Amino acid sequence: MSLRSVLSIPASDVTDETVYRSRRQLLGAFAAAPLLLPLSGCAEAEAPPSRAVLTPEQVRSGFRTSETQTRVEDVTGYNNFYEFGTDKADPSRAKKTLRTSPWNVAVSGECARPGNLDLDDLLKGVSSEERIYRLRCVEGWSMVIPWLGVPLAAVLRRFEPTSKAKYVAFTTLADPAQMPGLRFRSIDWPYREGLRIDEAMHPLAFLATGLYGKPLPQQNGAPLRLVVPWKYGFKSIKSIVEIRFTERMPATAWNSLQPSEYGFYSNVNPEVDHPRWSQKSERRIAGTANRLFADRIPTRKFNGYGDQVAMLYSGMDLKRWY
Repeated sequence: MSLRSVLSIPASDVTDETVYRSRRQLLGAFAAAPLLLPLSGCAEAEAPPSRAVLTPEQVRSGFRTSETQTRVEDVTGYNNFYEFGTDKADPSRAKKTLRTSPWNVAVSGECARPGNLDLDDLLKGVSSEERIYRLRCVEGWSMVIPWLGVPLAAVLRRFEPTSKAKYVAFTTLADPAQMPGLRFRSIDWPYREGLRIDEAMHPLAFLATGLYGKPLPQQNGAPLRLVVPWKYGFKSIKSIVEIRFTERMPATAWNSLQPSEYGFYSNVNPEVDHPRWSQKSERRIAGTANRLFADRIPTRKFNGYGDQVAMLYSGMDLKRWY
């Protein structure tokens, strides 16, 4: 399936954004992603995950929520994307300089079939899905967003990761001509993130190509971004140009900059505060024009996806492996 067909949705199928509530049935989603696979050994972790396996019903229950969705103007206007500025409004106000076509993604490392693929080819044959996920930022605010995209596992499996592939590393485009924020060394560019291989293969891990039934805007990580709903938002790397399978835990941007504040795992956890603020509650940005004074709600462990992902971290000290 081409990227154009993934993003082509007839107007008759898209409800007005302010009342966007009904969702198409997620057919075949479970079949597109594997169940939780045990990870054999992890030098940087205290214990390997358990061998517990989710049922299809448990998996599908995480694909949607009836919670009030965040207004599209907030989803697209309140963003962290330092490549286009450090203020929340900078990414949406920035000139639309990002060239999203053609777009290539290089896949390398511990896999049998590496390659440098056009985005259409990367997504070819993988059915597009719609998922409504909660997004919890490490800064203490949250949203509910309807994403369009494909299961990450369905894409990764095509490259046949070897037994040495214990982690998956991702890299964002770093082109100062297209991303003016790169001229300021706020972090060590390019932006890098990573997951353990079993996290990356989890059915909830998602590659997003759109939101609210439309292609991803520049400020939201066009044309391809990661969405990992049980982790803090900075793990969901934007504008991906490289995927690499590694044997060792990869260096990641925020963890390298300040490891005491931003752990590699960065699972949403109200029991582990950020050194400079509490993580016990969050500002839910949903249907309100006042983003700074949105109602606070209790933060849930794993962002409310514990039934689906808690077994990944069985036996681990989540205060140490934050």
